[in-house]
Amino acid sequence: MTSRVTYLGNLRTESEHLQSGSKVLTDAPVDNHGKGEAFSPTDTVANALATCMITIMGIKAEEMGVDLVGTSAEVQKTMASNPRRISRVEVNIYFHNDHSEKERKILENAAKTCPVYYSLHPEIEKNIVFIYP
Repeated sequence: MTSRVTYLGNLRTESEHLQSGSKVLTDAPVDNHGKGEAFSPTDTVANALATCMITIMGIKAEEMGVDLVGTSAEVQKTMASNPRRISRVEVNIYFHNDHSEKERKILENAAKTCPVYYSLHPEIEKNIVFIYP
């Protein structure tokens, strides 16, 4: 088992990662009856794309002897209705260090082959931008 999710009331959940014991709260967003005091479930999906991309780039960077420390991402999620769903995820990845053209291509390809990227429904538009210093 990967995790345990507990409903805390007031549209809030607590998820516990069973291997590490770390916990994450979610709240329903303000536009869907919630308080918006934590990531919403759909926020965690959009955020998972960015964290997965950076993690996979980190694995590749270690193999290449490239430093990715300080690389960050900004995530924007857009919702659609009927049915309510994620329609678009925008991820801007900011590299802390510059990289050669060859390194850029390898890292960008690695990012776009992460498991979350492939797991998102094909109708979800994914706009990924890589920004170098």
